[in-house]
Amino acid sequence: MYVEDISDLEPREIWRFFDDIRRIPRCSKHEEKAAEYVVNFARESGLSVERDAVGNVLVKKPASPGKENAPTVVLQSHLDMVCEKNREVEHDFSRDPIRLDIRDGWLYARGTTLGADDGIGVATALGILDSKELVHGPVEALFTVDEETGLTGAFALQPGFLEGRIMINLDSEEDGTIYVGCAGGGDTHLSLPVKREPTPGGWTPAIVKVRGLRGGHSGGDIHEQRGNAIKILTRVLLALGGDVRIAVLEGGDKHNAIPREAHAVVYVPDLERARGMIEKMASSIKEEYSKIDPGLEVLVEKGESAPTPLSEGSTSRVLELLNALPHGVLKMSYDIEGLVQTSTNLAAVRLEEEAFKVHTSSRSSVASELEETRRRIESIGILAGAGVEHTDAYPGWKPNLDSRLLAVAKESYASLFGKEPEVKAIHAGLETGVIGEKYPGMDMISIGPEIQNPHSPDERVDIESVGRFWLFVSDMLKRLAE
Repeated sequence: MYVEDISDLEPREIWRFFDDIRRIPRCSKHEEKAAEYVVNFARESGLSVERDAVGNVLVKKPASPGKENAPTVVLQSHLDMVCEKNREVEHDFSRDPIRLDIRDGWLYARGTTLGADDGIGVATALGILDSKELVHGPVEALFTVDEETGLTGAFALQPGFLEGRIMINLDSEEDGTIYVGCAGGGDTHLSLPVKREPTPGGWTPAIVKVRGLRGGHSGGDIHEQRGNAIKILTRVLLALGGDVRIAVLEGGDKHNAIPREAHAVVYVPDLERARGMIEKMASSIKEEYSKIDPGLEVLVEKGESAPTPLSEGSTSRVLELLNALPHGVLKMSYDIEGLVQTSTNLAAVRLEEEAFKVHTSSRSSVASELEETRRRIESIGILAGAGVEHTDAYPGWKPNLDSRLLAVAKESYASLFGKEPEVKAIHAGLETGVIGEKYPGMDMISIGPEIQNPHSPDERVDIESVGRFWLFVSDMLKRLAE
């Protein structure tokens, strides 16, 4: 059911703010209007508000009467969202509001990411700031920028910006779960020099597309071993042996999203023979992924025209590099059952005029394994003749099972819902790792409603779980003030 307004959904304290937020452009690195919205709200509400040099916003709300001596609690969320859409969908994230659909109790977007990650967290913090009924001690609501592409806002936080030493991060995506640890991570960029030359006479351009994959979060969904469109495209092109020259090759977009789509324009000596070889390989791959990615499609079409393709040698080096690069789960945790310890995402590729660019993103809760993984990628790049550049790594967050905040959260959840919450660590980068390093001794947890398939156009949020999330946060604040 398509909907134009969700401000009347319950709890209205959250949904009316989310309805505003989803109309505001806020792709990563372009959160200015979202930040202005928060600043204007704070000023109109008579609350103290401050922006730092990179655009993080901090809003302070005084304690409820009689709770002035309670410890300050930081509510932390990020303003930006991953902006992904299906190729056939017309949507301009710089101006178009997110269009909504409700099905079977879930809120979706129409062919784009929804932005519930972390729009629900932002809306929840605004609801707390706006409420005249809730009981709480002093509250600091921290809204950071550019979380999704590098935790830039968190890295730029300066000492003294926050007063509180208790922090509830509102950026998790599993109802009934309290997160107490996360992975660290870092990206690696490869640049492979290539040469172009005309094809032999009679070769025909063809377009090869991989689409229909689920994609998803390269941390939270990597354990499901979903298909990577770049890897699949590489396999079908390698099936052609030496009878292929690449003219265009693109796939993936965001470092923290598993690639859902990839395409190539290639030259082949015999289109129908190439089509048959690709379809045979594609059939085997579809069978491999039939349970986890049943929507996988591999299409071959006749091309009209294309740029001058790569030489035989450059085509081979590009495909062998992609085939050699790792993707997926590399190691599971020995300490926490079911937790991915180390992984890497072959995130994005793009063929330029004189270079083939590759972007990978690696994660681990063990710092030495993170560096070993990135060094392994560097070795593969060097062997292929590529230049290699690593971004600065961001730290993980070590669980503290003796945390007072965790104890309060567990008591609150059990009292509200009659069952114990799960306590987990997550194989994704959260700002808690960076903030905890900048503010030693910060007592932290991360919670959220049920959000599935973030970072992909299949993103959805369970509407009822948002109500439970509101009750949970509200009750914790009350208990922390006592």
